[in-house]
Amino acid sequence: MYEKLVVVTRRTRLEELITRFNTPGQARFYIEHAGGDFGEYEREHAAYQAALQRLRRDLDLGLPRQYLDRGLLPTYTFGPMDLVVAVGQDGLVANTAKYAGPQPIVGVNPDPARYDGILLPFAPATARGAVIGVLEGRASSRQVTLAEAVLADGQRLLAFNDLFLGARSHVSARYRLRAGAREEVLHDSAAHPPPKFPISHVIC
Repeated sequence: MYEKLVVVTRRTRLEELITRFNTPGQARFYIEHAGGDFGEYEREHAAYQAALQRLRRDLDLGLPRQYLDRGLLPTYTFGPMDLVVAVGQDGLVANTAKYAGPQPIVGVNPDPARYDGILLPFAPATARGAVIGVLEGRASSRQVTLAEAVLADGQRLLAFNDLFLGARSHVSARYRLRAGAREEVLHDSAAHPPPKFPISHVIC
């Protein structure tokens, strides 16, 4: 049924700092100079890398695997035979769902001590069983309705839970929304979504 595992990852805060400041030493100086605990960044990074290492071993199920950084999601085309595993915070699942379409997403919480994991029901230790359940057709899933905004120039924007329409500043906005034959003029962020939306599937 599925022919490839696509494992979506994200850079840790430590990796982002090193990218920004070029070296771990400069990143440490920046954080500690601002009164932060650089050790927390290191521990968070170590926990994420340990989770990825376990998943690399446990998800060796005979299927090709592709590891995809979340920054590449907008340019990646998910296929109908892809099974998606998102490893990160809840926002990574939401972001992945906008691009994965109807493909099932297994959300893995790499660090339950730090992340609430509302959309991440699986730990690294249970991810293998969850993926096997999907492959064998016995996993339960939760459909998630995505909001969709289409601009006059054809650009399309999907949102997992909400959309903000308006100027970049905090000025008031007035909207004219249509849902079939129904039309309303609304102010600020009030909205009634149209009846047809894309659907994503999150494994639970």
